Amino acid sequence: MSVSIHIENVVKRYGDKTIVNGLSLDIKPGELFTLLGPSGCGKTTLLRMIIGFNSIEEGVIKVDNQVINNIPVSKRNMGMVFQNYAIFPHLSVKDNVAFGLKQQKLSKSEIESRIEDILRVVKIEDYKDRMPDKLSGGQQQRVALARAIVIHPQVLLMDEPLSNLDAKLRVEMRNAIKSIQQQVGITTVYVTHDQEEALAISDRIAVMNGGIIQQIGTPKEIYERPANVFVSKFIGTSNIIEATAEIAGGETWINFGNGYKEKMSNLADTVGNGAKVLASVRPQEFIVCSDQEAIRAVVKSSMFLGLHTHYFAELANGETVEVVQDSDIAGIIPNGTEIHLRVKPNKINVFDADTQTSLIKAGGENGYKHEA
Repeated sequence: MSVSIHIENVVKRYGDKTIVNGLSLDIKPGELFTLLGPSGCGKTTLLRMIIGFNSIEEGVIKVDNQVINNIPVSKRNMGMVFQNYAIFPHLSVKDNVAFGLKQQKLSKSEIESRIEDILRVVKIEDYKDRMPDKLSGGQQQRVALARAIVIHPQVLLMDEPLSNLDAKLRVEMRNAIKSIQQQVGITTVYVTHDQEEALAISDRIAVMNGGIIQQIGTPKEIYERPANVFVSKFIGTSNIIEATAEIAGGETWINFGNGYKEKMSNLADTVGNGAKVLASVRPQEFIVCSDQEAIRAVVKSSMFLGLHTHYFAELANGETVEVVQDSDIAGIIPNGTEIHLRVKPNKINVFDADTQTSLIKAGGENGYKHEA
């Protein structure tokens, strides 16, 4: 049966440096929950606190409502998959997977049965007698995954498990991990700095920075309605443009200057007339148009990528924005060409210029949702 994980106000310090600062979150039974953030943000530290490799200075961690702060690692009933696989080079695939089961002192028949089952699940049953040096990186990672799951842990922890694989294998293995996790239904905490990987596999994501959770949500929520400028820039590509809020006749507009403004139907009621804001526009949320009042930019370079062409254009204030357009059979806009850009108002995000937090109205179809 899947378990929940409750983390409440946990703190981790090394000397006078606080790595995890009063962090709280709840992980639901059976979900694949990802801790995502840049290097040094505290995500691996938190993972190691859950399994018991790191002590907890303050706060509590509960698994299935049981406080585990002082429970030894060996008694926590958790499986972990490391970045470097950590499989034994002198043992065959079968013996690697059997290692944890032997520690549990199970019968030989039970061990054999579990090994057969898990090797079938991770699709390496044909390699059970091979040594690790005869396996590809992806196959070795499957061995590590099988070894972690076969002991029937309450929780599966994965620390950057795909970072040592090449691009094609990463895609293959992330699909495999998602499929296997859904099949076995185990509560999983996954650590990565790769935004695309997190979006592809997660039920929910916690974006971290500086030991603090910036936002928790589904991949769709995180990508479409980021809580602040950091999340907007960290998840995918965002162009940040200074603008001003205008309120007239009960309607709210975002004024980009040069006479160009867009009516917004989803801004919070707290937005004041004349407020300085930051508009976050993803490259595909620009529309190249002939409107002379739209945002002016000059194409500096372009990149043809088949279905789409990426343009890098300079605004009047010297900032560079990235614009993605469907590739046109007529050709690519030449460097040095002045273009005019409109935005898709229902897609863009708007942040307070001072606090850099979202001004999109909470809830609703296009609204911003924040869990923390």
